[in-house]
Amino acid sequence: METVRFEQFKASVHRTLLSKLDLEKLATVNNAKAKQAITGLIQEIVTETRVPLNLAEKERVESDLLDEVFGLGPLEQLLKDPLVSDVLVNNKDHVFAERGGILERVNIAFRDDRHLLQIIDRIVSRVGRRIDESSPMVDARLPDGSRVNAIIPPLALDGPSLSIRRFASGPLSPNRLVELKSISPEMMQVLSAAVQARISVLISGGTGAGKTTLLNILSQSIPGNERLVTIEDAAELQLAQENIVRLETRPANVEGQGAIRQRQLLINSLRMRPDRIIIGEVRGEEAFDMLQAMNTGHEGSMATIHANTPRDAISRLESMVAMSNLNLPEKTVRQQIASAINVVVQVTRLSDGKRRITSVSEITGTEENVISMHEIFSFVRKGIGPDGTVVGTFKPTGIRPKFLEKLRIAGVLLPAEIFERTMEVG
Repeated sequence: METVRFEQFKASVHRTLLSKLDLEKLATVNNAKAKQAITGLIQEIVTETRVPLNLAEKERVESDLLDEVFGLGPLEQLLKDPLVSDVLVNNKDHVFAERGGILERVNIAFRDDRHLLQIIDRIVSRVGRRIDESSPMVDARLPDGSRVNAIIPPLALDGPSLSIRRFASGPLSPNRLVELKSISPEMMQVLSAAVQARISVLISGGTGAGKTTLLNILSQSIPGNERLVTIEDAAELQLAQENIVRLETRPANVEGQGAIRQRQLLINSLRMRPDRIIIGEVRGEEAFDMLQAMNTGHEGSMATIHANTPRDAISRLESMVAMSNLNLPEKTVRQQIASAINVVVQVTRLSDGKRRITSVSEITGTEENVISMHEIFSFVRKGIGPDGTVVGTFKPTGIRPKFLEKLRIAGVLLPAEIFERTMEVG
């Protein structure tokens, strides 16, 4: 059967199926029994239509309609693929997926804008969010923790648009990150030791560079006897600790009331007796309160920030503190940053699609009203290999970090040669 006729037939079967389903009763039945019952109902409807279908077409109708009822419709096959890291729906006819850092168009389409809008609404309603003309943009998440952003008309001119940033089913191990050559063993050892010794870390990088992934990995070095509080706009952190409280912001309701911002959650978290506070992404006036927390007994806290270099990350942090409207002197702000944050890690997505830690820098204080920072490790790019892979070297700069004394006091000892070894990549 040709594609257009097949899609029309499938839509017809779907409408008939919905007319026969009791959705309220379906919600009370466990998934396995419900799927079995609906599969039988689909087969019955297909038989009644008397449309000639081969075995493969019948199986596809069953599979697609089960995805419509229980999953996310046409997107379900992409979400089942572990190699897909991003799903980008520009409109009902144009769907792209990223595999291995390479973005490509996939042969998937929605019946119409209404079909795509139903899928978006199904996602956002699961986490208590809403999307309509009065609130046409939304951040949400899937049950596996993947982050979702949707925007609909009138803001989206070509129809509803959906972006899904996927995450692994569980946090990667530090060893796996080394195997992928995203970081050298020496850099991983130093960062893990820093986290263990309660040294505050800021992870900087662009969109899709892997900041959250690195934050998840580094958090595995936090001792299990510490209490953590995480604060996020859309919950996506997957920390392995048991003693953890996860907080998420709330958008305004239909009347524009009731919004809870990250700054309010951060201030409240200080009353929850956390040992460390982890902010999924610092992006506004909460930056000042984060620095205050790091300076008043919550050492070892971590956050991510959007920036292209460690120095840019510090500049952005200064700008965010200014958003709190406290009119603090520039010198005071820089002193707060220098005393609160010890290490800035830069994560970069390279031209070959691979993510690498390109810089580990230490903040050592202020000098003449300028924040002093020196690089401990860097990734030096040398060119492009014959297969398009970026060739380079992870290398130490030769500077020994000042926080080595903090590590020693915390009982974490690093061998001297760790700051001398290099590692070739590509």
